[in-house]
Amino acid sequence: MRIRPFLLSPAVVAAASLVGSLLLTGHVSAHRPLPIVAHSAALGLPRGGGRGGKKAAAAPAKPAEGGKKQQPKGKDAVATSTSTSAASPVVAVGDGTASSTNLVLNLVKAVVGVGVLSLPRGVASFGDAPSAVLPAVLLVAVMGAASAYGFGLIGRCCAYTGSKSYREAWDRTVGEGTGWIVAGACAAKGFFAVLAYSMGLADTFRGIFQSFGLDVSRSNSLLIVTTFCLLPLCLLKNLAALAPFSLAGIVAMLFAGCVMAARYLGGGYALGSGEGLEAGGRFLADVAEEFVPKFGSDGAMSVFRPGTFVFVCMLSTAFMAHFNAPKFYLELKDNTVPRFNRVVNMSFLFSVLIQAAIMAVGFLTFGTASSGLVLNNYSPRDALVSVARIAVAFSVVFTYPMPFVGCRDGVLDLMEIPRERRTDAYVNSVTVTLLGLVTAAALKFSDISFVLSFGGATLGNALIYVFPALMFRGAVRSMGESATEGLKRETTVAAAHMVLGVVLGTLVRFTP
Repeated sequence: MRIRPFLLSPAVVAAASLVGSLLLTGHVSAHRPLPIVAHSAALGLPRGGGRGGKKAAAAPAKPAEGGKKQQPKGKDAVATSTSTSAASPVVAVGDGTASSTNLVLNLVKAVVGVGVLSLPRGVASFGDAPSAVLPAVLLVAVMGAASAYGFGLIGRCCAYTGSKSYREAWDRTVGEGTGWIVAGACAAKGFFAVLAYSMGLADTFRGIFQSFGLDVSRSNSLLIVTTFCLLPLCLLKNLAALAPFSLAGIVAMLFAGCVMAARYLGGGYALGSGEGLEAGGRFLADVAEEFVPKFGSDGAMSVFRPGTFVFVCMLSTAFMAHFNAPKFYLELKDNTVPRFNRVVNMSFLFSVLIQAAIMAVGFLTFGTASSGLVLNNYSPRDALVSVARIAVAFSVVFTYPMPFVGCRDGVLDLMEIPRERRTDAYVNSVTVTLLGLVTAAALKFSDISFVLSFGGATLGNALIYVFPALMFRGAVRSMGESATEGLKRETTVAAAHMVLGVVLGTLVRFTP
């Protein structure tokens, strides 16, 4: 029996409510006692923070000439306030120019990438009945909330230490001796992200070529799009020109989700009650044998099986944008911590809703036959799906340079290449080499769900759960007696957040 749409809506609403409530917790931060200035207001405490609402995190700066307080500059710049009261607003630092709306769109697009099209396959790792979608939607909500919390911790640590990168925030809160671990994790996670993008583009463009009656292999499809689209875009020195494509990319993903929903509701790929595929939906006869819908009896209760951990680790990668958290904070205009928190909240809430919807309709249509890229399941003669493939390809191509630049910069940081050596010629050579390695790996592997689960189990859990918690706990510990009770209590939340990542990463290793 198929789950009708009205059964999914309450689950999605419950997921949205859960995300909203979880994201509102823990929006406080701290700093390591480096040469920076921070007041209790700059810690992002809620009104009345601390006991009695008057506990200050540090002494106020001496007023400058004219009675105004001086703001630290350059590397030591940090969010400060004109009052030591915890109820005072946090002031912005830096010279970011992006509005909250623009950053929400950019962050949603960064989160909702090609990986969302592999989530139906993730549901099939633990269940084969339509009702398995219900716990899957709740897991999407919970993992989205946890990912948002980690993203917020990174941005806030950067805000209160004047850091401009993930590694710099780590160095200032934990220690410089182990900064290479964070730089290496960011570079490797970026590599897995762009690898998933390249694999998705290979399958998507092959399907597009087939829609036009062209028999182009997967390998040749990837080489064509890499040579004529990806390489020129990755060689751009300024990615600001790609900003308008963020909204278009989100619209493209929403369009693909609507097409998938239309095909599910219209029964175009439904199994018939008679003999043969001809008795089913009108597109079913054109579907490859391995992609024909397949369902069983393991429904919602199958979520307690070990295979669920594979799906959870896929979700870690599906919500991964954390190596770019410092960039998002610095680009925000009037980047107070509360404004940054609101951007994070809204972005991850929208991302949860989009990913849950696409995952649900994909699995409800094809069940355990869902491909690692669910668009592969649809008939090449389905014109509407062909348009959706083009829309997704457009979205991924113009999003590709963003994670690629993050990966490339991570490699340069790991190699400790100084800024003066990063000439255009040098960066271009690294770009060509790195893109070549990614393309070679994408030609070798074809299962995106494997890449997502592997990357999520290893690097994703560290970047989302472990590293942010360690930075936050180290910062609060270094504050000593000046840390408020609220900050001290949140270290327990951060510790639980870290343990969650360790447990998920460990359990997936023993999942058959």
